[in-house]
Amino acid sequence: MERASNLQNLPLEKTASGWLNGFIGVLIFSGSLPATRVAVLEFDPVFLTVARASIAAVLAVCLLLVFKEQRPARSQLLPLAIVALGVVLGFPLLTALALQYVTSAHSIVFVGLLPLATAVFGVMRGGERPRPVFWLFSILGSLLVVGFALSQGLTASPIGDLLMLLAILACGLGYAEGAKLSRTLGGWQVICWALVLSLPVMAPLAWWLAPTSFSGVTMPAWFSLAYVSLFSMLIGFVFWYRGLAQGGIAAVGQLQLLQPFFGLALAATLLHEHVSLGMLGVTVAVIACVAGAKRFSR
Repeated sequence: MERASNLQNLPLEKTASGWLNGFIGVLIFSGSLPATRVAVLEFDPVFLTVARASIAAVLAVCLLLVFKEQRPARSQLLPLAIVALGVVLGFPLLTALALQYVTSAHSIVFVGLLPLATAVFGVMRGGERPRPVFWLFSILGSLLVVGFALSQGLTASPIGDLLMLLAILACGLGYAEGAKLSRTLGGWQVICWALVLSLPVMAPLAWWLAPTSFSGVTMPAWFSLAYVSLFSMLIGFVFWYRGLAQGGIAAVGQLQLLQPFFGLALAATLLHEHVSLGMLGVTVAVIACVAGAKRFSR
């Protein structure tokens, strides 16, 4: 009887561990946009993108060597390339460019669409048939974001908003492809191999685009570069993909809905950025729409 009880508790423990790992991953990702906002004040956005990827890739190589991981199969190289284009290059570069035009608090509102983008790409890649109500929530959430961007008028930047929308699409594709690939390749291995795959391109670009002198770079900018390199680019994904593998992609993926709240709190407390009631209201409304879309995604 004791053995049977232990076997029954094992799936529950694994699910709980998945939620915990996913929650830690979301907490780490929540600091990405505020940290990027600080870094782009002193680093070129393109250099920041290739530098953070190169630093994380070197650590990924060490992890893969220490744990003696087998190389991915040839059939897994294209999905890994999609992951790299989405979360190693696309999202970091597009958000870094966007944060030259908008505040991190403004950009975090768009993060509310990330779970929806992940779900849509999951439908496209996995061939799922969501209920019609799913598309109702999807369209409503998109209209809320577009309406919010338009309501800012000329005080916000259309270029920044467009870059943020493209960043969400790139990240959603990378998340969906990575979650699908993690079923066969493993959780943290996906981001590590994606980083390694991008290293031959990122490292030479980082060397070529590096400024002639770093003497004027302040400590907050260095700390921000370290954060987005170590935590946003690697450690966060270790927890995130592990959580997806343990607790289920659809279930643990809903934890992304908490990210705008954490991000807005960080933007207000650390960067002293103004977070308006309208911004909070739109974030809550978008999160509600994404939650509804996820509820009827299958």
